[in-house]
Amino acid sequence: MKEVKAIIRPSKLLEVTEELHEIEGLPGVTISEIKGFGKRRAKNAKDKSVYELVEFVAYLKLEVVIEDEMVDEVVKVIQKYSHTGNSGDGKIFVSTIDDVIKIRTNERGKDAI
Repeated sequence: MKEVKAIIRPSKLLEVTEELHEIEGLPGVTISEIKGFGKRRAKNAKDKSVYELVEFVAYLKLEVVIEDEMVDEVVKVIQKYSHTGNSGDGKIFVSTIDDVIKIRTNERGKDAI
């Protein structure tokens, strides 16, 4: 099992979720409102290692736990529909999940997704 986490622009949520709904077998997606900042090079810096301080920006975090076979398709959808080509488009993280336990039924593993 894998967990896919994506940090995306709020303006891209509708496009991304509409396309994720089209993926057969996708168990569901959790969405959280978050704030963050990344490194951004200072515009007038001679030294390319100088970064300017930026304020926190609102983003959304999408999280989904899926079977390994679905990872490429989910990542492609998120990447395609959240892309603007501008700085701050976000990131996608893929992690291995050792186990999932469904609290209500006590099911484990892929049956709990």
